[in-house]
Amino acid sequence: MSRFLSERLQALAPYVPGEQPKVKNLIKLNTNESPFPPAPGVKEAVAEAATSLQLYNDLSAAKLTKLLSETYGVRENQITVSNGSDEILAFAFQAFGGHGLIFPDITYGFYSVWASLYGLDAKTVPLCDDFSIDVSAYQGNDRCVVIANPNAPTSLALPLESLRAIAQSNPDQVLIVDEAYVDFGGDSALALIPAFDNVLVVRTFSKSRSLAGARLGFAIGSPALIDDLNRVRFSFHPYNVNTLTQAAGAAALEQPDYFEACRGAIMETREWTKRQLETLGFTVLNSKANFLFASAPGMSGAAFQKALRERKILIRYFDLPRTKDYTRITIGDQAQMEAFIQAVKEILP
Repeated sequence: MSRFLSERLQALAPYVPGEQPKVKNLIKLNTNESPFPPAPGVKEAVAEAATSLQLYNDLSAAKLTKLLSETYGVRENQITVSNGSDEILAFAFQAFGGHGLIFPDITYGFYSVWASLYGLDAKTVPLCDDFSIDVSAYQGNDRCVVIANPNAPTSLALPLESLRAIAQSNPDQVLIVDEAYVDFGGDSALALIPAFDNVLVVRTFSKSRSLAGARLGFAIGSPALIDDLNRVRFSFHPYNVNTLTQAAGAAALEQPDYFEACRGAIMETREWTKRQLETLGFTVLNSKANFLFASAPGMSGAAFQKALRERKILIRYFDLPRTKDYTRITIGDQAQMEAFIQAVKEILP
């Protein structure tokens, strides 16, 4: 670091994203991307949008917002869009974390980074021994609650009633529900928004809509919460969702059948992979995401990751005391997962 860096930031530990190698012929199961290409029509929509790049993008993202409103059955003033869901979450931490935040000790690693970056008081609650979330620990507190549901990297999800209990017991604090993976089988907190003005749902196009490279996220909540987020957005970067991304997102929403087919295929392949791993002696958590959190028999997570990498298969390992025996395995297409299982059979002692 330079001698000019703010003293407050010198101790900041940045988020470490999954590896994005340039090597070809890898089976890439380490960053929870979709194995399927974007929906039909996305490429053409982006090409058409590129003809007007000399102009600034639409600040209101009017077409995209209208389609999101129709897709999720909410009013347009209950939606804001962002440069990936990470940006929305960062805005939400700034907007609602002033009295402190509370989230699990094992969850999306960016939460603790944002808290440090913005100087917010963050309290972490240990997951239970089975990696589930202790709902009672988040009830009746005076902090903004942040729950990834399904959680990452564990893949476990809370039922809707647990989220309702948290929102109901903390009426004066916001419950941020990060639903990056909810389309793969979890219960969405969207059902709570009509009754609770303190629930904010954050979603992404990266996973189930095959647009990780486009960087597009959105939030749904009460009009007042969305106004709060837009206040932060317009104080930071009002032109945050570019013209090409808006076009890609709108085209993806116009293809619901493709969306359903892709997420259905991923869930089916996920369950097939889980059964195969369990037959081979793995411990595998019950996933509601597009990945599995699994422990190999007789091997550490680090050793298992290394052995797969030698066979040109990438998975994610989190070198922490409670997760050292586990790895996170993104679900690819059926052929990729069959190759993965074959490699696993070669690796096991």
